[in-house]
Amino acid sequence: MDASATVFYNGLEQDVRLDHPEDVAVHPSDGSVWCGGEAGQIYRIEPDGSSAVQVADVGGFVLGIEFLQGGDYLLVCDTDNHCVHRLDARTGTVVDRIDEVGGHRFEVPNYAVELPGGEVLVSESGSPDAEGPGILLLRADGSGAMWHEGPFAFANGIAVDPTGQWLYVAETYVRRIRRVSLTEAGRPPEPVVATGDHLPDGVAFGPDGYLYIACYEPSTILRLVGDTLEVVAHDPTAHVLCHPTNIAFRGRQALVANLGAWHISTFEV
Repeated sequence: MDASATVFYNGLEQDVRLDHPEDVAVHPSDGSVWCGGEAGQIYRIEPDGSSAVQVADVGGFVLGIEFLQGGDYLLVCDTDNHCVHRLDARTGTVVDRIDEVGGHRFEVPNYAVELPGGEVLVSESGSPDAEGPGILLLRADGSGAMWHEGPFAFANGIAVDPTGQWLYVAETYVRRIRRVSLTEAGRPPEPVVATGDHLPDGVAFGPDGYLYIACYEPSTILRLVGDTLEVVAHDPTAHVLCHPTNIAFRGRQALVANLGAWHISTFEV
């Protein structure tokens, strides 16, 4: 394993054991680290990783989470309940549940990103065995539409590039990253990179401007530099990086969720 990867919060040794976190997000105001659990838990970890509390329970299986409106709300993708929840991050109260967007009922809402105008894009993974839509758009008033039908092969993590012109999409089971134009509606997805033997799950742009790819199997973090994939961290024992899924950045610090374990990992860019 890359020596720079360490455990940020260890759920086996501290008071609150994280329940196989699939996602991770950094609060934009106070720097706290948030993640979910496989039984619907929402956890808040202190900025220094010293302790954690469970702040909410949506009763499902939490996939991606995204802070909205400067951190006042948290959008929670829930695969068990086939919906997204809007959570008041200050009180832990679910204030809205969205099961359907533009006539499409969620099957596996997986990850969300907020756009500068306040609209939110949500990836719909659907079935791992068949291509399908897509990326959905949620508006602040609760309305929405199918934003891009793809088709995608299990659309998973999504990320907006630093220029704000492209949405990058991880398609896990065909082992590739594609991107969709944010400025030209209806333009077909275009290939970015194939990940070979690695199953890409989460994607995020780092402070260096490069795309980081958390790979569920093998337990690896990749970085795309130009057309070349570099291995940033790899754990053949799956202890510190244990089937990493989503990745988030706090300055130069990367924070990684590990679906196969009970902790959050970290490394410096």
